[in-house]
Amino acid sequence: MSKTIDHAKSPATIEVVEMVGVSKESWSAAAQEAVARACASHRHVTGLDILHSTATISDGKIAEYHVNVKLAYITKPAKIEN
Repeated sequence: MSKTIDHAKSPATIEVVEMVGVSKESWSAAAQEAVARACASHRHVTGLDILHSTATISDGKIAEYHVNVKLAYITKPAKIEN
C-alpha cells in the first residue's frame, strides 16, 4: 500500500460509494476494513465519512462492530499530484 496521499486539482470528478465495515475488534477496525475493501477496487480513494456506528450483542457483550460509511474516490482528475 502506497504511503502517498493523492490530491486532485479542480475540476476533478469524485464519486461516492456507501459501504458497511464489520470487525470483531472495534469501530475503528471496521472503518479500516471498509477503506481496505474500497482501495482494493478503486484507485485514488481520498475521503471517508462515517455515517453511523452500530453493534451486535451476544451474551451481554459486543460481538461485532459495524460502521456505515461513505468513501470518496477520484474518477476523472484534472491533474493528480502526489
